[in-house]
Amino acid sequence: MTAMAHEPLTQEEVLLEGFLALDTPEGFRAELIEGEIVVTPPPDGEHEDYIELIVNQVYRRSRTDMQFSGNKGLKLQSGGGCPKDRVIPDGTFAPRKLRLYRPADSWMPCDGVALVLEVTSTKPKADREAKRRCYARGGIPLYLLVDREASSITLFSDPEKDDYREQCTRPLGKPLTLPEPFAFDLETTDFL
Repeated sequence: MTAMAHEPLTQEEVLLEGFLALDTPEGFRAELIEGEIVVTPPPDGEHEDYIELIVNQVYRRSRTDMQFSGNKGLKLQSGGGCPKDRVIPDGTFAPRKLRLYRPADSWMPCDGVALVLEVTSTKPKADREAKRRCYARGGIPLYLLVDREASSITLFSDPEKDDYREQCTRPLGKPLTLPEPFAFDLETTDFL
């Protein structure tokens, strides 16, 4: 019997294999963000309420019919020598006509995604910084962040390299304009 030589795995390959082999407890999310494995506990009711308020308005008021997926895994470009980021936004919106979710695996590319949504929870810094960079590198046109700690909502737009060139922040209670393909003012009075 002849033994075959195998190329040693790179640090990035070992990290990705370890991440993909994780068995997180029910309700927990594991993400690979900028070379770090981040595990988040299940969200509280307020967190879910914000998401529902936004989804409801998008379905009723968006100029383009949208599909929504809660907790859809996205494969995104990473920075440096890290494996591809694997991020699970609180919400992902894509034009319904694209039907992105039906053929998708657990982790799908972000091509065609119009907007990702995050509501801050136990790790707000990740939502404000690392995830913002991940979504920008992935070329996702719009990133909507509900920051519960700051009582604000921010729309990041115009991605370039590791960040978004534009941002518009409003205090909760004030409307925030979502541009095309949505084209409506997102009302946040019910967020208070």
